Amino acid sequence: MSFRRLAAVLAALLLLAGACSPGEEVDVNGEDQGVEDPGIEGVAEGGTLIAAISGEPDQLDPHMTSAYPSFQVLENVYDTLVQPGDPPTEAEPALAEDWEVSEDELTWTFSLREGVVWHDGEPFTADDVVFSFERIADEGLNAARFDTIEEVTAVDEHTVELQLSQPTPNLLTQIGAFKGMAIVPERIVEDGTIGQNPVGTGPFRFVSYDEGSRLVLEANPDYWGEGPFVEGVEFRFVSEGTVAMTNLRGGQVDWTDNVPPQEAQTVLDSDELEAGGEPSGDFWYFAFNHARPPFDNPDVRRALSFAVDRDAIAEAAHFGAATPNQTAIPEGNPWHHDYAPFTVDPAQAEQMLADAGVEDLSVELMVTTEFEQTIAAAQVIESDWAEIGVDVSIQVLDFTEWLARQGEGEFDAFLLGWLGNIDPYDFYHLQHHSEGIFNFHGYANEEVDRLLDEALTETDEARRKELYDEAVEMLVDEVSYGFLYNPFVVHAWQPVVQDYTVRPDAAIRFERVRLDR
Repeated sequence: MSFRRLAAVLAALLLLAGACSPGEEVDVNGEDQGVEDPGIEGVAEGGTLIAAISGEPDQLDPHMTSAYPSFQVLENVYDTLVQPGDPPTEAEPALAEDWEVSEDELTWTFSLREGVVWHDGEPFTADDVVFSFERIADEGLNAARFDTIEEVTAVDEHTVELQLSQPTPNLLTQIGAFKGMAIVPERIVEDGTIGQNPVGTGPFRFVSYDEGSRLVLEANPDYWGEGPFVEGVEFRFVSEGTVAMTNLRGGQVDWTDNVPPQEAQTVLDSDELEAGGEPSGDFWYFAFNHARPPFDNPDVRRALSFAVDRDAIAEAAHFGAATPNQTAIPEGNPWHHDYAPFTVDPAQAEQMLADAGVEDLSVELMVTTEFEQTIAAAQVIESDWAEIGVDVSIQVLDFTEWLARQGEGEFDAFLLGWLGNIDPYDFYHLQHHSEGIFNFHGYANEEVDRLLDEALTETDEARRKELYDEAVEMLVDEVSYGFLYNPFVVHAWQPVVQDYTVRPDAAIRFERVRLDR
């Protein structure tokens, strides 16, 4: 999520909660979702924020998860060395309050905050940074982000030095873009509790986790930053967006990011609720299994891409709250490349399939209930491909099974999105480099690899963009991914929630939120 995050943001198959009128307590996943006192005795005033999220964490080890629901929680528990600022492309201090770069750009020295303590009261030191970075490099899902880091050294208790093999212009993004790069204490890794009982330095500390129902955090009285200003946060797992909105309107929850696309504009215009929307760095796409004929043939992939109506898909999946795009990076982002070679041309698609010798093609298209907009998008694609004689079987899976089948290569094609991207590396490298850890579809192009590798270390920003633009045109032409659209991020909350900010990188942060009950 990204390892972040694989994962979180609908139409036709939503189950309507018509029987649930505002004000009722709603039964979700077999649990009573009425407000209860979670028993938190925090140091901050304002009570407990009740947050409805669409998915459930797969685990709580930030180095070993790629599930967005996990990061929604962990964003509030852990810290990184630096963190995305405003805008997210600009890094700001976190556990490191300052840093210096050598003239040759091969040595980065970070000065750590003094007086920071872990949630269990133990002091935070440079050794924790060294341990965390070495663990990520050795066994974490995001090891590729450390490809240019040769050595991490604790110079003293509050100073860390990174030695690089070559200049890395996006190093701050690499080490601080999201909580997959979190700093963790060695002791909870050694005793095996990190996945169930996280201990961080963030604004909230872990209290309890009721599987299938809720996860509770309480305010960290020793937090080094501003806040927190509520006594705790209770995350409730509400998979249906219509149910989450019913709970929000009825006062059973205070906040949700599970806003059904068809309600987005209504919520933004609402007088009874507060809401915010931001153009996001998220992108949604389809991908084929390049290890399975005929999807190993780029002409077949191109043919199917020519048959896809991206405008109709964006409308079906997000009801207008999305912008069709044939590359990953959205318009308005300085790294955007205006490249759109595919028109909706069923006749050309049919001819390309015939030229490739493909007849009676059947495609199993894998989607997940975790992100219901993939179901709506799949229904449009099913219709589009039927026009050119392709039979589509939509496979609707829970996210655990979806991830397992993706990881095992047991699919013809799938739909999903990448969320919270910041640097071009986040949009392209890990997914499309032949050795990228999230290249589950098996794309391989030596020239694309070369361009992505060169862009990783190019310090001239204009040249770096040229390299990415050239690589992007190749992977779009060969349909490594069939990029579809960039959505808006829309969150909604009760008026009692104050000082919440919707972020374009999709990070969910509650440290500065206040409740005026």
